[in-house]
Amino acid sequence: MKLTRIFATCAVLLVGAATTHAQTAGNFILGTGWLHLDTRDSSHPMRTTSPAALAKVYGNTGASVNNANTFGLSGHYFFTDNIAGEFIVGIPPRFDLKGEGEYASYGKLGSAQQWSPALLLKYYFFNAQAKFRPYTGLGISRVWFTDAKLTNTNFEQKRLYKLPGTATDVSADSQWTPIFNAGFSYQLTKRWFAGLSVSYLPLRTTAKINTTANTPMGPIRMTNEAEIKVNPIITYLNVGYRF
Repeated sequence: MKLTRIFATCAVLLVGAATTHAQTAGNFILGTGWLHLDTRDSSHPMRTTSPAALAKVYGNTGASVNNANTFGLSGHYFFTDNIAGEFIVGIPPRFDLKGEGEYASYGKLGSAQQWSPALLLKYYFFNAQAKFRPYTGLGISRVWFTDAKLTNTNFEQKRLYKLPGTATDVSADSQWTPIFNAGFSYQLTKRWFAGLSVSYLPLRTTAKINTTANTPMGPIRMTNEAEIKVNPIITYLNVGYRF
């Protein structure tokens, strides 16, 4: 009889401990970690789009962007034991814009900072008491660029036969993009978790170089642009604390 009571007591304690350690409805987890953005980029040729009378496509030209690393901050809220929402944002990484085709010899042409806060809805597998919990998610991100600039004076001076004029400003289009996400979390202690996730963003943007061209009719404002597919695969290695 005493042995039965001991087993019953242990069972109650284990259930209580598991519940204490669980990722359950109402839990909030704040996390931080390393974000790696691995771009799968390609681009269309550079073209003049404005004014319409000077519209032209410059064959064998283009641009690409490099990979980047930054720190991220995320917040999870469990609506149920298996469904959670996540908001994640990173310190804006700076991407280098490099020439392709005939522009490849110039190397780095310029740079810009990327902002891409994201909101995801995630489904966690296994029960709430499991230490290892894989998940899959779907979300949306608003992507925009700041501090875009040309930094290669050699490119600005020698590209005149392709893009006449003097560059005055550079920009890149903003857009909404879906996110496809999968990963797992692992419980380290009562409140600490480690996690790894991989996300894919089908992202494309248009880089624009605005110039003032000197013509026989006087200065003409020109817009030269190239569409770039960035399509990054984002890895997020993180630790989190459950409140």
